[in-house]
Amino acid sequence: MSDTDPQLTGETIELLQALIRNACVNDGTVTSGEETRNSDLLDVALDGLPLDHFEPLPGRRSVLATVEGTDPTAPTILLMGHTDVVPVSPDDWREDPFGGELIDGEVWGRGAVDMLNLTASMAVAIRELHRRPEPPRSTVKFLGVADEEAGGTWGAGWITENEWDKVACDYVLTESGGMPFDTADGRKLVMATAEKGIGWRKLIVHGTPGHGSMPYGSDNALVTAAEVVRRLSTYLPKARIDDRWRAWVRTLPIEDHLRDELLDPDRIGAALTKIDPKYARYCHAVTHTTFSPNVVRGGNKTNIVPDRVEIEVDIRTLPGVTEADVEHMLREALGPELSARVDIEGLVTRRDASASSTDTPMFDLLRRRAEAAHPGAEVMPWTIVGGTDAAFFRDRGVPSYGAGLFSSKVSLPDFQLRFHGHDERIDVESLGLSTQLWLDLADGI
Repeated sequence: MSDTDPQLTGETIELLQALIRNACVNDGTVTSGEETRNSDLLDVALDGLPLDHFEPLPGRRSVLATVEGTDPTAPTILLMGHTDVVPVSPDDWREDPFGGELIDGEVWGRGAVDMLNLTASMAVAIRELHRRPEPPRSTVKFLGVADEEAGGTWGAGWITENEWDKVACDYVLTESGGMPFDTADGRKLVMATAEKGIGWRKLIVHGTPGHGSMPYGSDNALVTAAEVVRRLSTYLPKARIDDRWRAWVRTLPIEDHLRDELLDPDRIGAALTKIDPKYARYCHAVTHTTFSPNVVRGGNKTNIVPDRVEIEVDIRTLPGVTEADVEHMLREALGPELSARVDIEGLVTRRDASASSTDTPMFDLLRRRAEAAHPGAEVMPWTIVGGTDAAFFRDRGVPSYGAGLFSSKVSLPDFQLRFHGHDERIDVESLGLSTQLWLDLADGI
């Protein structure tokens, strides 16, 4: 791989800092996000390139830039980075989450990892391709997209449904991949080729209102909701073992007898309690459909027994899991008595689990570039347990990969904890590596 360019790395740092400071926080409501701020910023950064804009709702704007290639037979590559970030608890951060400060070689702030670092590097790379006297061989598009953090309804979902001709491509590269980690079997790098589906639900728990001064024997919806949350948090549906999981287990720093247990659907639950929690979280998520009750709303006054409580549940589905399967699992977790007191509604348009083949020229090129940056490393396909906008393109048959290139300064498990976590930050070396990767891909395939 080409050496990183300090000038371009500096430009990526500056753009990332500005994206963070715009604080385009998406809390899931249709009026949040205000990605227009970052869209305007990218318009300035990409001045001179042909731009298209998509704004299905006021404030929810995405921007597309295109650099035409010289070879009509070469594939069109879409670099896709989202511009929104998730909410933050600022009191729990060491630094200002929207300060975008460069401290000891790391840029701090919400979105530094998820995924404004890649969005900035993609924008800088396509600007550099535009500046060069010779165009790239491949046509390269950059899509700075809104609303990824709430399922993509007003971003990639709307664009692929209504403006497909403008974003049509042969390959999509987005989050998340390129993170190295060391194992007993040598250094590995992950490139995402699959992701779980999204089946978020709202559970409405019913009770009977009454005076809070007489709680004995009351039908308190909040008390019932507490039991609903407890049951969902302990529910463990059947595990699914596949080839990706078998390859992943091979890399874990655990004893051989635990590897055998992790490959057994009937013993994996007990095995997860015996390994480092940093690994166990991902291991559980990638082998199970998961249920995480994350938001509760209910009650309207301290002295009134609540008669309605809403629980929002983040459900991530394995391949092959249907709407009916999710409904069955929820009812199974709650049991007949609680089920009778709970109504279930969908929260977002369902998105199935998706995957792309590794048998493509693009994945081969990603593998070679990653191994050049980390000599002796092996690239492993892996499954993202969250969701990305790649799913909208996979639904249209476009091979889509979570990519990027990162330094070895942070272990993969620790890096994963920075997604939506406190003290989110990214090192400068990784910013330079990812920027260079996009440039190398434009002529390499």
